[in-house]
Amino acid sequence: MSCLPMHNHLIARLPVLVSGSAAFRVSLPLPRLGLPHTVVVHVRSTEDVVKVVDISRKHLVPIVPYSGGTSLEGNLSAPRSGSICVDLSAMNKILAINESDADVVCQAGVTWNDLNETLRERGIHLFFPLDPGRDATIGGMISTGCSGTNAVKYGTARGEWILNATVVLPSGEVIKTRQRARKSSAGFDLTKLFIGAEGTLGIVTEATLRLAPLLPTRVAAVQFPDVRRATNAVCDVLNQGAAMQCVEIIDELGIKALNKFGASNKAWPEKVTLFFKFQGEEDVIRNNSNLVARVMAQHEASDYRLAENEEEGELIWQDRRNALFAGLALLPGCKGWITDVCVPVSKLPDLIHAAKKDFEELGLVAPIAGHIGDGNFHALVLYRDETELALVREAVSRINRKAIELEGTCTGEHGVGTGKREYLLSELGQGTVSLMRMIKQTIDPHNLFNPGKLYPEPVLTNPPSSPTVVSSV
Repeated sequence: MSCLPMHNHLIARLPVLVSGSAAFRVSLPLPRLGLPHTVVVHVRSTEDVVKVVDISRKHLVPIVPYSGGTSLEGNLSAPRSGSICVDLSAMNKILAINESDADVVCQAGVTWNDLNETLRERGIHLFFPLDPGRDATIGGMISTGCSGTNAVKYGTARGEWILNATVVLPSGEVIKTRQRARKSSAGFDLTKLFIGAEGTLGIVTEATLRLAPLLPTRVAAVQFPDVRRATNAVCDVLNQGAAMQCVEIIDELGIKALNKFGASNKAWPEKVTLFFKFQGEEDVIRNNSNLVARVMAQHEASDYRLAENEEEGELIWQDRRNALFAGLALLPGCKGWITDVCVPVSKLPDLIHAAKKDFEELGLVAPIAGHIGDGNFHALVLYRDETELALVREAVSRINRKAIELEGTCTGEHGVGTGKREYLLSELGQGTVSLMRMIKQTIDPHNLFNPGKLYPEPVLTNPPSSPTVVSSV
């Protein structure tokens, strides 16, 4: 069923329809690039969300959830028919910290960095290890199936870090996907149905998150002549069982940017550089570092160095965190398009080589950084005008298709949104995509929840014939 346009009389009545209290605020969106939502409703509880969903269903008006706004693939844009944007950013309360069980219950608008800071301030030596972009919220992290630099040890949102979720369905019903126990074999895992669904099946309002012990960390760095030798070294050291929290890569151009605009004031050799994080007590860190150093040397690495202490390590890691902003500074006044592809780790050199060849052929500047331990990398493709933007689109399309050709994915951690829909058929196949659409149609028959995202447009096997044109004489 098609969505109905958003009428002014409904916008005017929203504050009355949704609440008789001060829990809600209704506002018109600020002008931004792209298509804006018709109205924004600022909610503070699951019950508030239910009321907005009921209005959406009654009037057949699309509804799009928002919490942190850090997503990168058009996950939050409005449909052309007009829409209600449900802003969950004020649902930012930590509801319970169960220290003995190493889990926490929080609302969807809590950011992962604020959660970890709260745990630190309370003297609780636990942390939530998923670390996408700073200020990403728990609701958005679940919805996009996020990960981050810690994924080489702790995995992604699709692992066991989300114990359960409270979800408002398009019907207005509220479900809790499971209890708080660490494991359960009670039916199939409904929590994972909503991880990566981008708000198209339901709106996540609360979640129970598993926490990990907070251990001492140390950072190391090493340089390589090229990406292939760096990748081979990482595959080797992972298969030898080295315990590492993070393994990150920055290419020569990214290092050049850091030398000019980085935060640490360190002069790095302009070579492919790996950054490691180790966790544990001093002897554990030393043993793992020694193993990594030996393996790196076997692959023609140079200048392997373990930071003397956590403070020095933090200064070094600042450069990895600031790679995006340093890259943007390479071309004053430019904008950047961030790619997000992932392949089996051994195939990463082939993908990066192909990407660099495309950038050179198209005349684009694109420093590369990524999570080499997972085979996931990001190119920051810079552009200054519409002509260069067209070239960027071509380069990004080539990279996405090459990743799929190499048995990988067009989106390692940023989600699909509108930006990656066209690649899902070639990546997943018609059968898988059709099953996804069937689930969507069953749960959201009116297609009101975040329409136009994630699912590719159906391919017409028998397109309609051209209409007969009759002329009057």
